[in-house]
Amino acid sequence: MKIAGLDRKLPLCRLNDDLYIGAFVIFGDAELTVACAGALLEKAPEYDYILTAEAKGIPLAHEMARQNGDSKYLLARKAPKLYMTGVMEVKVHSITTAKEQKLYLDVADAELMKGKKILIVDDVISTGESLYALEELVKRTGGEICGRMCILAEGDAQKRDDIIYLEKLPLFNSKGDIIG
Repeated sequence: MKIAGLDRKLPLCRLNDDLYIGAFVIFGDAELTVACAGALLEKAPEYDYILTAEAKGIPLAHEMARQNGDSKYLLARKAPKLYMTGVMEVKVHSITTAKEQKLYLDVADAELMKGKKILIVDDVISTGESLYALEELVKRTGGEICGRMCILAEGDAQKRDDIIYLEKLPLFNSKGDIIG
């Protein structure tokens, strides 16, 4: 498929007997990361901080911040780290993860977000569960969500009018035919 002007082949991964997804992994693809970050920034609303979830959103958020001249972006981690001054946590059920996860935000970052415009970014939005978790963190900090962006929207996320994305990522059946 063509993403930010670049051609990429995505392997199909089985979710169940009837449903397959195209595996989009931005890790290690510097050319694609740079192109997607630039394309998203062209569509981005004005913001104070970018927020993403660990892990696949990290290279995208980093590159968007770098291209935009931002000195900092914020990260919700999958586990608390020793350097965190305290944590806020939310639960998340992601389509690509078998079990419930939690996302943790350093309270120092939460203080930065208070009263600020927060742009949530991720590589793919599908069910929206990870997005909802990030939104909950922003609400708890007193920040204002100014936008939700991703490289690819999959499934029902393609129908949402509150997400800015570059391309649609289709769903597939067991024969490899596009079903949505």
